[in-house]
Amino acid sequence: MTAGDEVAVPGSTANLGGGFDTLGLAVQLYLRVRILEVRDDGGTRLEVVKSTPPVRGRNSAERAFAAMAKHTGRRTPTVMAEVESDIPMSAGLGSSAAATVAGARVFERVAGPVDDGTMMAVASLLEGHADNAAPSLHGGFTSVVEREGRDALVLKWQWPDDVRVVAATPFTGLATSKARAGLALAIPRKDAVFNLQHVLAFVHALQNRDFGRLREAAADRWHQPARAALVPHLAAVLALDDGDVLAAFLSGAGPTVAVLAQCNFGRVERLLETTCERAGVPVTVRTLRVHQSLEVPDVAVSAHGRTV
Repeated sequence: MTAGDEVAVPGSTANLGGGFDTLGLAVQLYLRVRILEVRDDGGTRLEVVKSTPPVRGRNSAERAFAAMAKHTGRRTPTVMAEVESDIPMSAGLGSSAAATVAGARVFERVAGPVDDGTMMAVASLLEGHADNAAPSLHGGFTSVVEREGRDALVLKWQWPDDVRVVAATPFTGLATSKARAGLALAIPRKDAVFNLQHVLAFVHALQNRDFGRLREAAADRWHQPARAALVPHLAAVLALDDGDVLAAFLSGAGPTVAVLAQCNFGRVERLLETTCERAGVPVTVRTLRVHQSLEVPDVAVSAHGRTV
């Protein structure tokens, strides 16, 4: 790795309805770490000298680099870098997970190859759960199985190329810790069974292009009802009954809400924007393609407008 090299990592949307802490989908919003200098001093650290947008305190990429060094026991040069991200922060689009994976990727560039299990272990430890880290690390549509005492198992599923995510992000963020604090420690058995049945139906519908089943299959009784008070536009979006909307859900912990669509993306954007504004929440709307592979397009989508 030399000055001018770059690491790019996609953002993600997680849960996708009932797949709480399980399902994740990489989307074409990117966090990029650009290398400014590599000092062959054995310092074994990443220093982010500039971040756009700015980040308070220590950058998640720096924390991940340090955690990778501790986990592997390897020494590396000191790496000076700048970070630029299209992924809105505290929005439910995986900005923290992307920065964490990016820091791990930079470590790998200077320390040598690291197996995916180690990368997932470190990312999961820092993030607290694996569902956002998996798509940022592997791309595409993923599910995770977190196993006590062992690395998380990541499963990859097919995502239809013509189905996109239309996401509406409020101007004000929501801390994941606050969104998780409102969740119940236990749920009724009937609700657990409901979600298990529906999340399997959701994955099955996507694998078989049975898109007419997605709306019902995205239903959730675990986390979205508990978070509705923190996301005032959520109920209206979940209630959308429109032929162009295949499914609706809270993106990650929110406050971004998202729908799936296969066509008429501009119309769906306007519908989503109007629905949120009627609930008193101004939003930025983006139509996002799925990041299917580890390769990043030459031109990333903008975080500041409609991107079809």
